[in-house]
Amino acid sequence: MILEFEKYRADLDELRRRLKDVGEGLHIEHMEEELVELKEEQNAEGFWDDLSRSTHVTRRISQLEGKLEHYNGLLSQCDDIEVMMELAEEENDSSMVGEVGETLDTVRKETESLELETLMRGPYDDCDAVLSLHAGAGGTEAQDWTSMLYRMYVRYCEHMGFTVKLLDILDGDEAGLKSVTFEVSGDHVYGFLRGEKGVHRLVRISPFDSNARRHTSFASLDVAPLLEEDNGDIEVDMKYVRVDTYHSSGAGGQNVNKTSSAVRMTYVKDDVTIVVACQTERDQVQNRATCLRMLKSKLLELREREREQQMADIKGEMKKIEWGSQIRSYVFQPYTMVKDHRTGYETGAIDDVMNGDLDGFTVAYLKMQ
Repeated sequence: MILEFEKYRADLDELRRRLKDVGEGLHIEHMEEELVELKEEQNAEGFWDDLSRSTHVTRRISQLEGKLEHYNGLLSQCDDIEVMMELAEEENDSSMVGEVGETLDTVRKETESLELETLMRGPYDDCDAVLSLHAGAGGTEAQDWTSMLYRMYVRYCEHMGFTVKLLDILDGDEAGLKSVTFEVSGDHVYGFLRGEKGVHRLVRISPFDSNARRHTSFASLDVAPLLEEDNGDIEVDMKYVRVDTYHSSGAGGQNVNKTSSAVRMTYVKDDVTIVVACQTERDQVQNRATCLRMLKSKLLELREREREQQMADIKGEMKKIEWGSQIRSYVFQPYTMVKDHRTGYETGAIDDVMNGDLDGFTVAYLKMQ
């Protein structure tokens, strides 16, 4: 027992050191000061008169309280572990050895989760995000691959505790999806998902080929940060936007399907064309508002992409943003492997990946950044 506790104390000292670094990386003191200021604003007279501002402040308070509670809770658990070991030694109770080890493992995993957040230093990493999947050339095979990726990301979001809201979907001709757009909300959603943007390549024996030949399919994923409605960082000049309305093609009740409630916005300016659509809200007004937020997100993502290209030019390592430059390959046959071509991270556990286990890829990308 003594030898085990000596090892546990060394592990505990290491965890406390890591938590101290995490606290500095997350700027815990600044978060505490911001929380006090926001609560003072919340308690001020007339706070609820401005619904947009009050909603933003309330949400930010909830985020800060959650992060601080998580961080301080881990520090408290470290103290509890030390007390448990002292009591066990005083009473010569070896039955607590297993409990101490399990608690240490839990704190270690939670600390690793917080360490990831310290790697998110982008200006929009705290934002929610809009994800759009599009099937590449290849008909039914590519559309089925798009459907598989959509399921994978939904599973990943469930694993992370994120909320997924379907915005627009276009079914494939025979199976799968031609395209799907969905909103993801939660803590650091864009920070976790921005590394998924790009072309995803599938290699497998096609279930749609009677000769059981191996096929290669592509699907692209676009990830854009979703700004707060009161954020003036991006303005949309509506003279460049064409708005079309149409009947919703999905399930949604009589009103959704019998009226032209679905909205599509097409933004065309110079050599830039952006199309966004929403058909899942109750009425046309709500769909228009959602489309406008999506359009702002796409314009912001375009601006950030241009900045990245400029930086790559300066560094002399311009990266192509074109259909053939896949970021990741998923190989089902003749062997199983998923490999990220940017970080070099790979795994043979392809079933786990398709069920939403993307943690290894996320960590590798954030560390590379």
